[in-house]
Amino acid sequence: MNNPQERIPEEIAPEVLELASRYYTNHTQSYSAAELVAAGTEVDIPAEFIQQAIQDVQLRQQQQQATQQKLAHLRQRLLIIGAGIVAALTVWTGWTYNSIQSSSSRVEAAWAQVENQLQRRADLIPNLVNVTQAFAKQEQELVALLERSRQAYLQAATPEEKAEATAQVNQAIERFSNYAIANPQLQSSQLFTNLQYELTGTENRLAVERMRYNQAVQAYNQKMQSFPNSLVANFFGFEKQEFFPVTNTETPQIPRQ
Repeated sequence: MNNPQERIPEEIAPEVLELASRYYTNHTQSYSAAELVAAGTEVDIPAEFIQQAIQDVQLRQQQQQATQQKLAHLRQRLLIIGAGIVAALTVWTGWTYNSIQSSSSRVEAAWAQVENQLQRRADLIPNLVNVTQAFAKQEQELVALLERSRQAYLQAATPEEKAEATAQVNQAIERFSNYAIANPQLQSSQLFTNLQYELTGTENRLAVERMRYNQAVQAYNQKMQSFPNSLVANFFGFEKQEFFPVTNTETPQIPRQ
């Protein structure tokens, strides 16, 4: 110590004493080479063998220390590599989740457009009812069929239920189409002609939106089910989406004048 009068802070005094005790213990429990040679002489071991044994033991200890250092460096490298892999997996998982979620959002947006057109078509049914009642009051069965089909659609909630309800709407519209074909007076009315244009336009828009929805579903399902994206999809609970089936959507044809 350069300055014996230097004051040592109280908080480090216990640590200093403990370390000094350890140094003293190591010193008192060690032997010099001369002491080992003298001890060997007492049991008739030549000095050169003592020196050789000291060198061999020291060399072995150095090799053990080198091996321990290598293992420590290896563990450190493995920890760094492991941390890198975890970070990469975290980034990839986040990116994959966002990608699948984006595809799911596109499916929902496309379905909303399909619903808009289905709703538009269902909203035309009261007009069909009015036309039917105006030209044939006795066609109560057709009127009831039209009204039931619209009510079934309005009560449908899931895509599967809407597909079933759409089939009922199609059946009702086809029934109206057959009635219109058999009723020349109805075909010649401007009211029917205007309604026919609205139905045809709605069917065309519905076909386009249904196609876009099914394309979005196909892209989403492929992305979700492909490996390794499927691991992320299963972990976060993404589910396969069903296609909206093509149904018969025939509408009455505009009569030729």
